[in-house]
Amino acid sequence: MTGSTIEQLILRKVQVPLVTPYKLAFGPIKAFDMVLVEMWTDDGLCGWGEATVLTGYTEETIEQAWATAMEIADDMVGQLTADLKSKAHGFHTTTPFTASALVSAAEMTERHTVLTASHDRRVPLLAIINATEFEALDREIEERLAEGYGTLKVKAGFDLVADMKRLDFIQDRVAGRALLRVDANQGYSKADAVKFVDGIAPDGIELVEQTCAAGDWNAAVAVAECARKTGIPIMLDESIFCLGDVDRAAELKCADIIKLKLMKMGGLDALMDVLEHIASQGMGRVLGNGVAGDIGCWMETCVAAELIDNAGEMNGFLKPVTKLFDVPMHLERGQLVLDSGGRVEVDQEALDRHTLELRHV
Repeated sequence: MTGSTIEQLILRKVQVPLVTPYKLAFGPIKAFDMVLVEMWTDDGLCGWGEATVLTGYTEETIEQAWATAMEIADDMVGQLTADLKSKAHGFHTTTPFTASALVSAAEMTERHTVLTASHDRRVPLLAIINATEFEALDREIEERLAEGYGTLKVKAGFDLVADMKRLDFIQDRVAGRALLRVDANQGYSKADAVKFVDGIAPDGIELVEQTCAAGDWNAAVAVAECARKTGIPIMLDESIFCLGDVDRAAELKCADIIKLKLMKMGGLDALMDVLEHIASQGMGRVLGNGVAGDIGCWMETCVAAELIDNAGEMNGFLKPVTKLFDVPMHLERGQLVLDSGGRVEVDQEALDRHTLELRHV
């Protein structure tokens, strides 16, 4: 076993309200519920890990995540970071977000190479189109394009007819000036999903994402078969938690593209391994979590800068009313710029203000 010795572990259950509710097919999100891991090693290095728990993205609840984090962290002070990672991986099947937070905190203390690259790195970021009324949509589209975004995300999965009309309006207004990603967040039945991909024009659409429930592979196959006739690429997100899910999607030919989130994969090394595996299966790769804070989004951006060639979806850090961390990354004309040599700094006052429970291990 390798790694430094863990000197201190601090766990926090945190809730941070959002500036504007984040509208998803399974309901609006008004706040991010997080388990944050702070880890210190005997060589004076600090690592952070984040699990922003949203039931629908994961079957975990925030209460389950909190209990699991304490169980994983128990008796780990004085042990090697590698020992903690091994223990956390044993929880990945049932509580992937929580396990990933502990592992990525350990990887940060180990100065994972993807987090410490010294060369300049930039990742294009997509922007979400939130408005529903046509006049407001028009303004929002023009604002995002003026800010430099080249990929726009459109949420669907609410009402089939209204979603199609809204998308048609957006396609007309964008008029090829940006790529469109359409995300149904599991909101459609198989029948409605097939009607959706069959009834929309492919103009400007980069992909359609996760139209049906994560576990409904039969629906995923039906949607993909219909989409191939119209030339619209299909991406799976909530269906994918491990290599086996990637292989299943490839075998069933029900996805052209796979999207990953760090919080689902079990740490940075695991995330990068699965991204490489997706490419080996001949499928495209997208990375990023719209329901994540500063730490999760920064880590994903570091990985995307090395492995991804399209717009990242790690825009969750822009949603909360308060920043808990200052990470070495800034937004510039629709791109995330990684600041080489920068450090993660915590806003202790903001963190304390939004902490609901605190545990020193």
